[in-house]
Amino acid sequence: MAMVSGNVAIVTGAARGIGRGIALALAKAGARVVACDIGASLQGAGADSGPAHEVVAEIKQAGGEAIASTLSIVEPKNAEAIVKAARDAFGRVDILVNNAGILRDAIFHRMSHADWKDVLDVHLNGSFNMSRACATLFREQNSGAFVHMTSTSALVGNFGQANYMAAKFGIVGLSRAIALDMQRFKVRSNCIAPFAWTRMIDSIPAETEEEKRRVERFQQMTPEKIAPLAVYLASDRAEGITGQIFGVRNNEVFLFSQPRPVRTLHRSDGWTPEKLEAQLKGAFASSLTPLERSGDVFSWDPV
Repeated sequence: MAMVSGNVAIVTGAARGIGRGIALALAKAGARVVACDIGASLQGAGADSGPAHEVVAEIKQAGGEAIASTLSIVEPKNAEAIVKAARDAFGRVDILVNNAGILRDAIFHRMSHADWKDVLDVHLNGSFNMSRACATLFREQNSGAFVHMTSTSALVGNFGQANYMAAKFGIVGLSRAIALDMQRFKVRSNCIAPFAWTRMIDSIPAETEEEKRRVERFQQMTPEKIAPLAVYLASDRAEGITGQIFGVRNNEVFLFSQPRPVRTLHRSDGWTPEKLEAQLKGAFASSLTPLERSGDVFSWDPV
């Protein structure tokens, strides 16, 4: 039997890139799919119903079942409407993949309030809206799986992405909270930090030879490489795995650590700023997290 046979999956940002790959893979694995995408540009401008319907047509052509939704997940009422459409069409919802996103990169001191708000609205608020719309149903069913897309830009760091980093780190907190609050209802929630060549990174400059080689390495990491882990985490075969952060980089799968204390200082007589100045650097210096970017941590070629 296919891994998610009979299940109903909602995938946001399903028309292109990683979302499209996941939607097609879920359908191939037996799920009935609701492909959600407003068809906006990478920056969130405009709308086009065509791409979502193209994914649905591709699923149907392969023998699967799917419907499209072009409602914006930024509006809570739209999230409720998407879930209702899934139930009306297929009778239930079992899986939510929160993948939709936009980019508005800018160095922090030049970032506009609009660019900050819009990115958080789509990534973080959109993920909350969709998750909340599914939560009551999952609770009633005593089952369900959330798969959220985070990013190593948030987990490690990157230049010019304060809005994106904050949103993607917020999604980690959201996923963890869902996992804790809904474990009693046998509902699982996990994150994936994907490495893939999509329109979100295809603007990387490629002028020098080193930059060209870097882009060639990135191009090996197709969006379809993310889909197997998403399908697995969405399936009942992943029972017992919840509240975790995974990564996919070409043929590599990572499990990320989560913040825990690594060093401690104690004074029975309490602390003053002067006492901290005298002791803190020496005690903690070797364990401070460096200001690295994702490329500094994942410095080897994709496997």
